[in-house]
Amino acid sequence: MAKKKAAASEAVLDLKVRGFKAAGIACGIKKTGKKDLALILSETDSQVAAVFTGNKVKAAPVLLDMKRVKRGTSRGVIVNSGNANACTGKDGLRASEAMTSAVESALGIKKGDMLVASTGVIGVPLPVGKVTAGVAGLVAGLSADGLHDAAQAIMTTDAFPKKAVKRARIAGRLVTVGGIAKGAGMICPNMATMLAFFVTDANIKSGTLSRALKESADDSFNSIIVDNDTSTNDTAIIFANGYSGGGEIKAGTKEYAAFTKLLTDVSTELAHMIVRDGEGATRFIEICVLGAASATEAKRAARTMAESFLVKTAFFGGDPNWGRLLAALGKSGVKMREDKVDITFNGVPVVKNGLDTGNETKAAKAIKVRDVAVAVDLNGGKHSAKVWTTDLSYEYVKINSAYRT
Repeated sequence: MAKKKAAASEAVLDLKVRGFKAAGIACGIKKTGKKDLALILSETDSQVAAVFTGNKVKAAPVLLDMKRVKRGTSRGVIVNSGNANACTGKDGLRASEAMTSAVESALGIKKGDMLVASTGVIGVPLPVGKVTAGVAGLVAGLSADGLHDAAQAIMTTDAFPKKAVKRARIAGRLVTVGGIAKGAGMICPNMATMLAFFVTDANIKSGTLSRALKESADDSFNSIIVDNDTSTNDTAIIFANGYSGGGEIKAGTKEYAAFTKLLTDVSTELAHMIVRDGEGATRFIEICVLGAASATEAKRAARTMAESFLVKTAFFGGDPNWGRLLAALGKSGVKMREDKVDITFNGVPVVKNGLDTGNETKAAKAIKVRDVAVAVDLNGGKHSAKVWTTDLSYEYVKINSAYRT
């Protein structure tokens, strides 16, 4: 999957966004001694929006943030890795509040101004003393270029830090959106990704910002699947401090469309990195459904095929077994006629009108590469959808069978 190449190239990114600082340090949560505590801070009050896991079991930091984001403003977020602080009861909630309070006290800002996120092993009490003891060093390490360190500090089983930045002129002003994310396993998001944090200097209010974030998440993070599991900690947060100047970006305007595209471009780049870093993954698979009766049905069909273990294992083995795709498609329950379905693997037709094309040898060669594009045309409408997924390898089982030990 060329992970070393990705890890080496991303250090050249200019992740600076006006009015934001960040840091990442090791505070001792991880036994390896690697970075495990991050802080993202706005110099002033920022508009804030977030989306969270659809899992009924929600980690303590998610529960706390769900309350705090309703205020519409925030100064930033403190994040730990190595411990999810999930299924930890009232002590977990107190630990999350202690994390935010430690930062608020160190910076002299109002109580409730900070958000919190955690990722790692579920059901283990958070060593909050290590976190609070590390806050002084975390604050001291804040810098305009600190998102690089923060991206490292939020990693768990990730092979490389995930970060992206895009800039565009909106209403005559240069607007920047920078983002970092973590995730490699437990990936089947529902309203968010594993952890993702965005900072922007756009002038946009929290309500409009929330709408833009949800739209971008649907087209990026909610369109990736590694292993069909939705985390207890899935969180995506965006902070907007208005430092770019200019008029307010309002919903329904061309400026809003431009900003949402900018945010979606960043989130899609991060989402692709998560899939490419899927635990044990050897292939990056794009499944595109065409000709569906509705956008909802197109997405459902694509997700059902992407979630199929039989589909994923076939691609791991380089087996052009299109029957598994067609079976998953039928399982999805979307409107379709088997005798109208066409399927291609990296441009090689394998199914025409529901029947085999006789191109198995050519198709087998075409999919024994890192990037595989699957196109499934239902020929029953005008709607389409894309989902990105991975194959399922022996290494995935190895990684996840010993995650705690």
